[in-house]
Amino acid sequence: MKLPRIPGVDTERVRRLGLSSSIFSLALVVFLLLGAHGAELGTSVEKAPQTSTHFNGSVYFNPEFQPVPASRHGREPKRGGSRWIWRWLFGNDWPEWPEIKDVSPGPPPAVRVPKGALRITPVGHSTFLIQMDEVNILIDPIWSNRCSPVSWAGPKRRTPPGIRFEELPPIDFVLVSHNHYDHLDLPTLKRLAKRGTPSAIVTLGNQDLVQDAGIPTVHALDWWQSVRLSPDVTVTLVPAQHFSSRTLWDRNKTLWGGFVVSGQSGNVFYSGDTGYGPHFREIARRFSPIRVALLPISPFQPQQSTEPPREYYPSMHMGPAEAVQAHVDLDAELSIAAHFRVFQLGPDGFDDAVNKLASALKERDLKPDAFIAPTPGQAIELSARLTTASSPVSLETSGANR
Repeated sequence: MKLPRIPGVDTERVRRLGLSSSIFSLALVVFLLLGAHGAELGTSVEKAPQTSTHFNGSVYFNPEFQPVPASRHGREPKRGGSRWIWRWLFGNDWPEWPEIKDVSPGPPPAVRVPKGALRITPVGHSTFLIQMDEVNILIDPIWSNRCSPVSWAGPKRRTPPGIRFEELPPIDFVLVSHNHYDHLDLPTLKRLAKRGTPSAIVTLGNQDLVQDAGIPTVHALDWWQSVRLSPDVTVTLVPAQHFSSRTLWDRNKTLWGGFVVSGQSGNVFYSGDTGYGPHFREIARRFSPIRVALLPISPFQPQQSTEPPREYYPSMHMGPAEAVQAHVDLDAELSIAAHFRVFQLGPDGFDDAVNKLASALKERDLKPDAFIAPTPGQAIELSARLTTASSPVSLETSGANR
């Protein structure tokens, strides 16, 4: 029997395994409903603090959440998990993304940068290597070919990582913003643990999961809590407007957030996944000036889509227009786009987010280099310590074959 086209699933591999279409589809549905993941079975969720202002005793929530449009009874809109799984298994009208193969990773990063220096290398999706003040930090690392509980199904990587994993410098700290598979990737965390990464900073509820991956020291933070990474560098967990889940029954059982990394070289803000909200202005108030903001620009609902807008898109994810507004609220010297052209997680076309970002900047009369959509592996190095709002920014591309 011929297997149907199932987006994100290697149907040829399934055929070679000798599974029929009906058996395979049923098994995969059962698997997803059970939320199975071999490394996670039996893993308990860390008990959340009862004193948190964004925890109701059972789940975390967004205190400033304003649904668009307002949902019934003031509750957060649901993601529509069963409908999403059905579309993921049996087809959808999303545009086909190309698989980019004819590129080479960027040059190996520096082993370290000196005090006062700041260098950021986008790896792809939401993975960034931040090198500042002699400390190396890796944010939401994923080198896997799929963001999924399994290696043979789920959203497939369309653009290769901008840095070869083997060419990473020593990583002092890993930051994990929330537990979605495209941000908390256990296979990558295990690889980092094997190469000696000693510490991770995570959101509440994810400490055991990351420690089980082999990272020896894991700090779990609530919003506005900080950890000192070195005498010169501090990281603070800051609010984001999002949600968490790795199965169909653990929604919002763990916290989500963004990070501000502060040092002699300035403040770097990584938003994590988030919708637009007042938290950007509060982060700017507490951490101004912000030298660099790392902001997601997809998925969003493209104008050409025939589907009605889904509430969770504007509430839980920013499109380019909202990201540009966040850039303005933050008064960032430079913003760098994240969460685009790697994993297709919504109905956007491959180039939609980048094209709309350029349009949004033009509409706001902002310079194109104020908010860039970088090529993975392209190092972005800011001059030593911010002195004026127009401090020069250089893009190092030597050694990259693009």
